[in-house]
Amino acid sequence: MFNRSRNNNGRLNHHNEHHEDEIADLGSVSFRRLLSYLSPYKLRMGIALGALLISSLLSLVFPAVIQQVVDSVLTQGDVRLLDAVTLFLLLVFLIRSITTLVQNYNLNYVGERMMVDMRLELYRHLQHLSLSFFEKRRVGELVSRISNDVTVIRTALTNNVSTFLSQTFILIGSVVVMVILNWRLTLFILALMPLVGLVGAVFGRVLRRVSTEVQDELAGATVVVEEVLQNVRVVKSFVREDYEMNRYDNAVHRAFRAAVKVLRIRSAFGPLLAFMAFGAITGILWFGGREVLDDRLTGGELIAFLIYGLTIAGSVAALASLYTNIQEALGATRRVFQIIDTEPDVQDMPTAKTIQQAKGRITFEHVYFSYDDKQEVLQDINLDIAPGEVLALVGPSGAGKSTMFNLIPRFYDPTSGVIRLDGIDLRDLTQKSLREQIGLVPQETLLFGGTILENIQYGRLDASEEEIIEAAKAANAHEFIESLPDGYHTIVGERGVRLSGGQRQRVSIARAILKDPRILLLDEATSSLDSESEQLVQDALIRLMQGRTTVIIAHRLSTIRVADRIAVLDLGKLVELGTHDELMAQDGLYAKLYEIQFREESLI
Repeated sequence: MFNRSRNNNGRLNHHNEHHEDEIADLGSVSFRRLLSYLSPYKLRMGIALGALLISSLLSLVFPAVIQQVVDSVLTQGDVRLLDAVTLFLLLVFLIRSITTLVQNYNLNYVGERMMVDMRLELYRHLQHLSLSFFEKRRVGELVSRISNDVTVIRTALTNNVSTFLSQTFILIGSVVVMVILNWRLTLFILALMPLVGLVGAVFGRVLRRVSTEVQDELAGATVVVEEVLQNVRVVKSFVREDYEMNRYDNAVHRAFRAAVKVLRIRSAFGPLLAFMAFGAITGILWFGGREVLDDRLTGGELIAFLIYGLTIAGSVAALASLYTNIQEALGATRRVFQIIDTEPDVQDMPTAKTIQQAKGRITFEHVYFSYDDKQEVLQDINLDIAPGEVLALVGPSGAGKSTMFNLIPRFYDPTSGVIRLDGIDLRDLTQKSLREQIGLVPQETLLFGGTILENIQYGRLDASEEEIIEAAKAANAHEFIESLPDGYHTIVGERGVRLSGGQRQRVSIARAILKDPRILLLDEATSSLDSESEQLVQDALIRLMQGRTTVIIAHRLSTIRVADRIAVLDLGKLVELGTHDELMAQDGLYAKLYEIQFREESLI
């Protein structure tokens, strides 16, 4: 009996399906973690914060100078003192402008660098995630997280942090000066502050929830655009332009309605804070006026108090508003960290080895596989593929052919059982070294949007142009490439749209030839090609298969005939195995499938 417990040296338990729900709790988001993105730029942040401190302290000078002007200059009629005070103020404003410039430049520099770092980390992490992650998510949603959400976080980490520190310095400094001037009036002002803070906290909690909804709806709209632009031929062929415009219109308006909720909250929050601030100033004027009448305060000190009071009110309002901004940013932070915290289902073991040159023997030993731990897609697969052998996988739709295909390069790991390469469990090899031994030609060839040369060179990035041309010749692609206006430097367009299906297939084959893999996986796709293109592609595939262990998902009789053996799958089980003649003699499932296809091809 085989052991079904050796499951997942490289695979996480199925509870990862709920991982996003677990970390979706906004309270678990650590602001310290966000601040860690600033640590590589401590020097620039230090310069910016130093300049910010100086600028904030200089902001406290103006009310004190006004007090001096009112109490000394105007009452004494001293013109020289007025001139000196004026020059002093100009100097203060000049220094403040310079420190603000230094602060803004360094903060924005750090912000841009931080945004680059976070996007690179996010993109690198996406590159290491398993295939299953991308099958559960839409491209537009991931693009939105890399672009929109990171921008929101950048604002929170730089602009908002600097605003918080600046307003905190000014608030504390103003309170200290006011205590020195008149502690009674200061206590009166401070008694009003907790109410403002309470209002800010309430609004911030509501805004955090609604702003997350806005980001989600914006991502949904991005998904629609991404899908339509990627499938524009399908849209136009079915004349669904109006339908897609309506779909995008609905998505955008959902985002708009969510944004309006945020707008309502912000619109109510600002005036409420303004009313409370001006109410506090009115209270200061009333209480301070009484202090002046009782000779406990001078007229200049009252004016300074009013200005400091306005400053404190502005700082408290800014901090309360900042609180709502940070809550808004936490929604974006959650979405980004959802991706960063997602672990790949398929991982290298700490002791994984590197394989340099495989011989090409592939062995399936009691392999079971399930995508959702509910229904097994493969059941007890036992198969030994010899080095250099060409094996065709045949079976009805849903039999498990593509799943077997995807297990070989470890896009997934078996639920139980073992797959070996040259006798070594695939989970004991590094994914990188394993996949370097494998060339894949998919059924639907998707090219990158650059030149033909760049697409072929993707098989081996250090290949010379001569080697690329030789690979193209072997793939029967050189002739059509040379006939194009720009030859190998012809831009193929997004997903290779400017080339025909047969041309894309031959470029894909040239890419695989250039890689020169020991193992070849072919999801044979000549069924959609015309006869001439099919023959060219078939000839190229035969050249490509020479001397390599090849596994083919076979759709056409011409492909089946080149196979050394044929493995027949049905409902996830390996039901027949042998040569064409042996399977035909058995008169089983293969013989039935062959007869059906033979009749269909005879009618063409």
